[in-house]
Amino acid sequence: MTGPGRREELALRLAEVRDRIAKACEAAGRDVSELTLIAVTKTKPASDVRLLSELGVRDIGENRDAEAAPKVAECADLDLTWHFVGQLQTNKCASVARYASVVHSVDRPRLISALGKAARRAGRVIECLVEVSLDSDPARGGTLAEQVPALAGALAAEEGLVLGGVMAIAPLSMPPAYAFARLMVSAAAVREVRPGATVVSAGMSGDLEAAVEAGATHLRIGTALLGDRGPRVG
Repeated sequence: MTGPGRREELALRLAEVRDRIAKACEAAGRDVSELTLIAVTKTKPASDVRLLSELGVRDIGENRDAEAAPKVAECADLDLTWHFVGQLQTNKCASVARYASVVHSVDRPRLISALGKAARRAGRVIECLVEVSLDSDPARGGTLAEQVPALAGALAAEEGLVLGGVMAIAPLSMPPAYAFARLMVSAAAVREVRPGATVVSAGMSGDLEAAVEAGATHLRIGTALLGDRGPRVG
C-alpha cells in the first residue's frame, strides 16, 4: 500500500505505539522523554521511511547493509538518524560506517577493529552498543555477560567509535522481564567503563512494556509500526 492510505495506516500504528509507550512509562514512573523510538523498517520501502519522517519519526533502524545503503541514499534529503541493528559482518563495515550513526550489534573484538578503521576512513564518529547474549546462544549474536567489560573497554579505546551502552534481544526461552533485568546488570558494567554510556537498547513490538519497566532508553519497533513481515521481526 502506498499513498494516503498507507500514511493513514502508519499514523494510526504510530499513535498506538506511542500510547503503549506512554502507558508503560506511567506504570514504571518514568517520563516518555527518556525513551527513543526507533522505527525498524527492514523489508519495507523507502517510501515508508519518508512517511514516518513526515509523521515525526527521526530514528530509523535497519539490519542488512544491502537493503539499508540504497534506502539511506533514497532518503538523503531527510533529517534522520540511522541505526544499524542487525548482525554486522566485518566486510560490511566500510559501507555501514558511511551512514550509520549508531551500531547496536557490536559483539566481538574483530568487529570493533574493522568498524573503527572504517569510521576513521569515513571521517565519522560512530556510537556503538555492546550486544549482550542473554541466553548464551552463539547463533543469535551477542557477547556473553562475563565478556562485556573487556569488550566495552576495547570499544572505548577504539578511535572513531564511542561506547554508548548495551543492546539485547529478549530470548523466547525466558520471560522478557527476567531477560531485561539481566541486561541491566551488563549495562551497569558498561557504565563502569564509561559513565556516559547510558543507552539501553531493548524492547521490540511484543515486549516493549517490559523493556520500559526495566529501564530501556531505546525501543526497536518494527511490526507494530509497519505491519507483519514474518516471525520474530521486532
